[in-house]
Amino acid sequence: MSRTIIVSNRLPTKVQRTEETLTFQPSEGGLATGLGSIYRQEGNVWVGWPGLFVNDTTEEQYVTEQLQADSMAPVFLTEAEIRDFYEGFSNSTLWPTFHYFTQFATYEQSHWEAYVAVNEKFCQAVLALAGPDDTIWVHDYQLLLLPEMLRRTRPEATIGFFLHIPFPSYELIRVLPWCNELLRGMLGADLIGFHTFGYMRHFLSAVSQVLGLAAQNGQIAVAQRAVRVDAFPMGIDYQRYAKAADSEAARQHEALYREVLRDTRVILSIDRLDYTKGIAQRLRAFELLLQRYPEWREQVSLIMLVVPSRDQVAQYAALKEEIDELVGRINAHFRTISWNPIHYFYRSLPLEELASLYRLAEVALVTPMRDGMNLVAKEFVASKADQKGVLILSERAGAARELSDALIINPTDINQLAEAMHDALVMPEEEQTQRMAAMQTLVKRYNVFSWTKLFLNQLTYTKMKQQTLATETLAPAPTSQLIGAYHAAEQRLLLLDYDGTLVPFHPNPQRAQPDQELLLLLRALTDIPQNRVVIISGRDRTTLEKWLGHLPVDFIAEHGVWLRAAGEEWSLFQALRNDWKRELRPVLELYVARTAGSFIEEKEYSLVWHYRRADEELGTVRSRELLNHLSFMTSNTDLQVLEGNKVLEIKNIGINKGTAAARWLSTYSPTFTLALGDDRTDEDTFRAMPPEAYTIRVGSAPHSSARFHVASPTDVRQLLRKLLP
Repeated sequence: MSRTIIVSNRLPTKVQRTEETLTFQPSEGGLATGLGSIYRQEGNVWVGWPGLFVNDTTEEQYVTEQLQADSMAPVFLTEAEIRDFYEGFSNSTLWPTFHYFTQFATYEQSHWEAYVAVNEKFCQAVLALAGPDDTIWVHDYQLLLLPEMLRRTRPEATIGFFLHIPFPSYELIRVLPWCNELLRGMLGADLIGFHTFGYMRHFLSAVSQVLGLAAQNGQIAVAQRAVRVDAFPMGIDYQRYAKAADSEAARQHEALYREVLRDTRVILSIDRLDYTKGIAQRLRAFELLLQRYPEWREQVSLIMLVVPSRDQVAQYAALKEEIDELVGRINAHFRTISWNPIHYFYRSLPLEELASLYRLAEVALVTPMRDGMNLVAKEFVASKADQKGVLILSERAGAARELSDALIINPTDINQLAEAMHDALVMPEEEQTQRMAAMQTLVKRYNVFSWTKLFLNQLTYTKMKQQTLATETLAPAPTSQLIGAYHAAEQRLLLLDYDGTLVPFHPNPQRAQPDQELLLLLRALTDIPQNRVVIISGRDRTTLEKWLGHLPVDFIAEHGVWLRAAGEEWSLFQALRNDWKRELRPVLELYVARTAGSFIEEKEYSLVWHYRRADEELGTVRSRELLNHLSFMTSNTDLQVLEGNKVLEIKNIGINKGTAAARWLSTYSPTFTLALGDDRTDEDTFRAMPPEAYTIRVGSAPHSSARFHVASPTDVRQLLRKLLP
């Protein structure tokens, strides 16, 4: 029976040391809630660090036994690993970089080495538990290398990865000296999930720019696999927060707060101590509100709850000091005998007391400088049974992509934030209710359980798709079937790509002319009355006619733009325009100037940038840049950019090898069809073929719509020779 193995840096249970013994406390985190029902199912297990340094093997054994009883498997870290892997690389290198605070990032080689070693330690722990059919779901930035480590040992494994923090733009990620290794580590997964489309787009851009790997429809071709990348916004346990807010304990806590506050209106801020949260900025904005709108003095108070976090680290200690000073200064300036502007708490609160603050607040400030998702925003929404209250939300939190009925602000714009607080306090109840009702519907529907289910379902689907699209080697048995079907057929259609299929690639495309062996082979195939041979190529019609025009073959040239049946005149597939070349040719010329060895080929209705003769690494990087440039320029036009083998081609949309091949199929209705091709443009041909057709991809491909594959043009010629009498 297959199992699900969840892997994260921390287990959903915190192990804590008291004077007498070790205690085990369940974690309150959103991930623990969402995956709680899964890891406790029969046979499933959660692998992670128990949260403390364990002294000796006796303690290790005790912790292991206690956690195993609750479907958990601990990975024990040394004090040096906790310092260098967790506090070092994870939280002093990756955390600030991924949150756009590169000024705080450190780049210590010893921290990187610890990060690699701990990821390897996690890998061994998972491999000790995972069977060949198990699903492995890896979580977050502490374990970016783990998917690839697992893949190396278990190439067929089903591996998912989810990043819970933002993924930064390419310009930031490239700063990391270990950028390549981190990206390749993530690509060990079959499915990579992010909270938002923006983070997903940044990742695809980084993979393209750094590794030179192309993405198509959110899929990246890696070795013999296609890695899928998608956005899965994480939710909360809606009912848990709604019930907590409606509990008697929450009501009692609210009554106590209300006794102290009397009729004062409440703005609420709840955050972990972190420089990414924008806590100091919202204090300054609250101060500006009181300066700009004196009428709110003695009428509104800010309740600020800051949850302690890493205050031994220099940046966090400095932030704590800044917050303390701001609160002290604002309170000293505005306080009266009966009113305190800011009520500041530096501690964590149990759920019911937290829920009482959500109930109490009329306005919630969720204004991080950068945040993966931010579940506090969703918790506030879920706790508002009366649908009164206003959420002020940073545009740089992942939640802003969903909660568009909040007041969305730029967290660095203190003026805008102050105005948003004023707008929230004067917002009519009817508008509050409309906005809150819309957000509640969304948060309720896309809760943490639907997030978990969606990711795991997509992972299963991705693996199934990989296996479905995995082409079979054209071994002796299917070769015999192909030859048998060929000889039994009365009408045969042979669709043959040229470059990379009938002939090997040449650094200079004009020197890839057919040799005598190929010309004799094609002549022999066309001499058979039942055969219709079609050369289906991206090459221009002039070259094809010059090289092969003396043979009785049909032509599909320039990826389907020009068509010619044997002995007839050339015709356009449909009326086309080519006036767009004037605008796009200078872009290609710029990349020729920047990339030695590259050149432009001009066809009647397309432009092609070749980089086969360029330095391989430089050519790959430039092609990624040019692809992005051209994709932007051709968006919302009737043009498309085709990516072939060391070429990029711009042509009219809707015309490809597949649409042209379909015309031949409908015209001749063959009883046997063979289609051979080597690159992405030939996938259109394969997809246009009926299921019984013999479709063969030449060379390696992670996934293909072809049924079979062969290694090289040599194998293609050997196969075609077997079709001769």
